[in-house]
Amino acid sequence: MSPLASIALSGLGAASLQLQSSAHNIANAQTPGFRRQQVIQEARTDGGVDAAPTRATVAGEALAEDIVNQMQASVLYRANLAVLRTGDRMLGSLLDTQA
Repeated sequence: MSPLASIALSGLGAASLQLQSSAHNIANAQTPGFRRQQVIQEARTDGGVDAAPTRATVAGEALAEDIVNQMQASVLYRANLAVLRTGDRMLGSLLDTQA
């Protein structure tokens, strides 16, 4: 797998995890004692990102933050998908010129 694809795929995974986490938070916001999920992201030394869900230390909801996280993750997902598509088209063009 190319480094470009690897980086974009890790971004897709992180964005997907953020979408899932914020949807979980919104769906469970009214549950007594609920502690939100948060996604911690860390840059990889070889490119890309590692993402992991954690629980908030205090109970409570933050609906405005979760809605913003949903919108941000959606944009990031589409951006990483565009990178994959562009890389695929570039590879196709390169193969066409070599054929």
